[in-house]
Amino acid sequence: MVQVSVDTLIDMAISGQGVVSFPTDTVPALATRPDRAELIFQTKQRSQDKPLILMAATAEALWPYATGTVEELSIWLITAQKYWPGGLTLVLPASEKVPLAMNPADPSTIGIRVPNCAIAQSILALTGPMATTSANLSGQPPLLTMAEINHQFPDVLTLFSSDFDPTIPPSTLPSTVAKWESNGQWTILRQGNLVIS
Repeated sequence: MVQVSVDTLIDMAISGQGVVSFPTDTVPALATRPDRAELIFQTKQRSQDKPLILMAATAEALWPYATGTVEELSIWLITAQKYWPGGLTLVLPASEKVPLAMNPADPSTIGIRVPNCAIAQSILALTGPMATTSANLSGQPPLLTMAEINHQFPDVLTLFSSDFDPTIPPSTLPSTVAKWESNGQWTILRQGNLVIS
């Protein structure tokens, strides 16, 4: 069990030497630097055909990782302004800035999200965008408390409960995932707590 201060967790995240965990507005996240995303696949025993989500404190920090036409960017901005920060992951065409380790099976796309959670935003504001996923072994239900995460992932750094509100998150569901299709429409890949219209 490795519980640390926010500052120590941020330092470890920036160093890229390991996996950290922090609360979000949905389920708690496992996170690491995007170019070290393979650490999450190893930790979760996750198949490489299941991509990770790039999470950041602001939408502005995420747009360089997506590429599209001016018209597409305009639509994506409107969607982001409506639902972010919040429980919506947008799967968009990936720019060359996205490390291959984020989505080894299909590097042409990247999922991006801004969480509606103060502690997550404060961490991400200092680390920059992070590769994230739910805190659980692949195929198992998401873990909802730091105690559960510490038990299942003893090498993952988590926060002292005094540094955040340790109650169960507002939603026990992961984010809704919407993919941008070439026909100019969104396809829902995973329905979470948030419904988009």
